[in-house]
Formats: sequence, C-alpha cells, structure tokens
Amino acid sequence: MISTLAAKFDRKLAAVVAVDVVGYSRHMHLDEEWTHARYKADRSEVIDPSIAKHKGRIVKSTGDGFVAEFASAVEAAQCMVAVQAMLAVRNSRHSPNGRMEFRVGINLGDVIIEHDDIYGDGVNIAARLEAIAKPGGICISGKVYDEISGKIDLVCEDDGPQQLKNIEQAVRVYHVVLPTSPEVPSRPLKRPLTLPDRPSIAVLPFSNLSREPSQDYSADGITEDIITELSRYSELFVIARNSSFTYKGKAVDVRQVGRELGVRYVLEGTIRRSSDRVRISAQLIDALSGGHCWAERYDRDMQDIFAAQDEVVRTIVAVLAAQVNKAEAERNLLKPPARWQAYDYYMRVADEFDSFWSSLQVRDLHDISKLLKHALQIDPHYGRAYALLSAIHLTAWTNSLDDDYLNPFALTERMN
Repeated sequence: MISTLAAKFDRKLAAVVAVDVVGYSRHMHLDEEWTHARYKADRSEVIDPSIAKHKGRIVKSTGDGFVAEFASAVEAAQCMVAVQAMLAVRNSRHSPNGRMEFRVGINLGDVIIEHDDIYGDGVNIAARLEAIAKPGGICISGKVYDEISGKIDLVCEDDGPQQLKNIEQAVRVYHVVLPTSPEVPSRPLKRPLTLPDRPSIAVLPFSNLSREPSQDYSADGITEDIITELSRYSELFVIARNSSFTYKGKAVDVRQVGRELGVRYVLEGTIRRSSDRVRISAQLIDALSGGHCWAERYDRDMQDIFAAQDEVVRTIVAVLAAQVNKAEAERNLLKPPARWQAYDYYMRVADEFDSFWSSLQVRDLHDISKLLKHALQIDPHYGRAYALLSAIHLTAWTNSLDDDYLNPFALTERMN
C-alpha cells in the first residue's frame, strides 16, 4: 500500500530555503501597519527580485516568512548572502528597535512535488535550520556546505552534528559568516578535519595558576608527559605536542579546538604551587557537545617534584584512557541506527524482552536472536543490537537453556 501511494507523487532533489522575520509578533504588537508595510517592501524590493535573479521560486508563504526552492545549492547560498547583505544596509539606517531582521535556513534534500508546493524532510530540515540561525544570519546543512565548498568564497563556522526538533538523524550544522559582518576572519574557508576511526584526544597545555611565572615549566612538563604516556596506547589517536601547544596561553572554545584538530576529546588542566604543596586539576571534555566526561584534583607534596609529577601523570593517564573507552562505548551504544529497519527489528525484541526474562523459553530465545541478527545484517554497526544480543547469549549460556550455548558461536552458525 505504501509503495502504491508513493508512486503517485513526483520527487526531485532541491535546495530548500526557509526564511522568517525575527521577533515578528513583537513588531506587530508595537505597530501593525509599519511591520506589514516594511515586510512587504523588503520582499518586493530586495528578496523577491534576488530569488528570481538566481533562478529560484517561492513555493509557500507563512505570514512572517516563506519557503523557496532552487535547482542549485550554490545559487541558493549566493542569493541569500546577497539578500542578507542588502537587508543589513537597509537596517543600518534605523535604530535597533526599528530594524527588521531575517533568519535563513538552507538544506539540500529530496522533496515531494504536489502541484506548486513541496514537502518532505528536505523542507522540514530547512525550517529547523532557520529556527537556530542567528538574527540576520544564515544556517546551512552539511549537505549544502559540501556542495558549495570551494565554489563560493565564504567562511562557515562548523557547529557540529545537531539533533534538530522532530528530525531523527543528527544534522551537521554550519553558520555562514556574512561578508558584511565584522566577525569575518582573514583566513580562507577551511574544511573541518574528519574524526579518526578510533578514540581521539588532544591534551591542551596546562595553565600555571601560581604566582610565579617561572613555574610554567612544571605545567609544560606535565602536559608533555601526559601526551607521551597517552601515545603508548595504540587504540588512542593522540595529537602531537607541537599542535596542542599552539593553544598555550589562549582562551579557547573546546568545541572549536576539536574541529580544528579533528579530535573527539580534549583534556585541559591547571597547576597551582604554594610553598611545598602542589595542586593539579584535570578535566576531560567531549569536544562535540562541550560536556564534561570526567574531572579530578590532585594535591601532592613538592619534596620530590619529579616523583610527584610522575605519580600524577600515571594516575591521570590510567583514568583518562579508561574514561575515553567508556565514553566511546556509551556513545556507540546510544548511536542511532543507519536505517530505520534495523531500529524496527530492535524495538520488536525490546518490547518482548521482559516476557523473555520471566519465561526463559528456548523457542523465544531463538526467535528474538534471529530478529537481532536481522537488525545487524541491515546495520552492522548498531551498538544497541549487539549489546542486547550479547545479553541473550550470556543469559542462555549461564542458565543452560540450550546445549548450543555451550559454544557461544553455535547460534550464529545455525542461523547462517
């Protein structure tokens, strides 16, 4: 039935632009006639002519905004950059309370065509991007960024994967730094580094909080020793000292460090010396979310500074390696499946799991194991399915439910 209905609709790939006015309700409350006249003027004098010039079309109006489509992501981005630049000039003639600013979201995706309108996730994602755009700004998806990169001379700030409202899969988000903005840096557009296929970490130079600047050597020494010890773990990807120390003495955004160095985790810390005591603090941060994974403080005597330093380094490294592995395991467990069919098989098992534990029947054992096997065939990297399947294997083996489970690989062999 679904395939029959879907066949009635035409589909195409389109660059979808969602636009609305920032604080439109507040403007209407203060002065309805001025707000309506100003919006109509911006549309007729700036926005609509630019959309037509770049071969786009407006497919629907939303009262305080609209949705437009373009055949090219490059045309869509060039159009909206030009629009925001012209609107910024118009707003510069008014006081802050008299400015009408627009937010723009751009996405590239497959859409359903019905009459003169378009529908689908391609449109929904553009609307969600518009909602998180800055006033007077443009927010684009990773698909749009990949398409325009190298073709338009723009600088984009990578905000990482974001979970947008009512959108199942996370969407990589970029904020366009407009040419008219004083925030435009002098550096060229750089593609963010991709994360390696193993846990990755950068150790930033520890800050010296002592009153004596001469104690910088202690902070640098601990940083170098931690980097050296972490590098001994082959399962970790550790950024070299020369790259980490470029951030020394700078107030940095950990998420920006993660994007620039291509790492998932960042370790930062401080060292404070007072008389014959030293206090060392360290914290492990998830560079994608900015959240703290782990933090600890160490107080030691300075009678033998090198022995104290070695002790702290060994402790931090051991705990750090365990915390990185734990965080990676939790992240993989919570990672959504690549395809919804795998999730469907998993949920069919999860719904029956309580009854399975209460009955522990061999027939149920094989039935739900097969469902999980189907989920893993669809998505071989689905961590939650692996976790549930391993729990079933372990339970069956420890309760001697089936002779096959004396060999933990027997069920897999039988199912193939």
